[in-house]
Amino acid sequence: MDRHVIHTEKAPAAVGPYSQAIKSGGFVFTSGQIGINPLTSQLRIGVEEQARQVLENLKAVLAASGTSIDRIVKTTIFLTDMADFATVNRIYAEMFESEPPARSTVQVAALPLGALIEIEAVALVE
Repeated sequence: MDRHVIHTEKAPAAVGPYSQAIKSGGFVFTSGQIGINPLTSQLRIGVEEQARQVLENLKAVLAASGTSIDRIVKTTIFLTDMADFATVNRIYAEMFESEPPARSTVQVAALPLGALIEIEAVALVE
């Protein structure tokens, strides 16, 4: 089976020993993205700004993989506080206006670099 490592400067570099995404078997599997601005390498402030940046980072990784956000079939959202669910849900709905992908959302004790949200995705390759 083919396996291709994906990397783009338009999304934050990995903060550990992992790839931004792997393309294999007609799918792209992204690593979790947090709300780091790739231009400044700084984590955005607040869950709303982080959620928006996470989605932009996912778009960049998917574009580098030869696909797009509308080809996502499954996401997993990790939140440090479920009280942020409504805010994240509103921002997420803006990105996926029709036929949104399958999704799971879980609360976690902590995320890398003190992030408030992380999202990973699986997408079809165009």
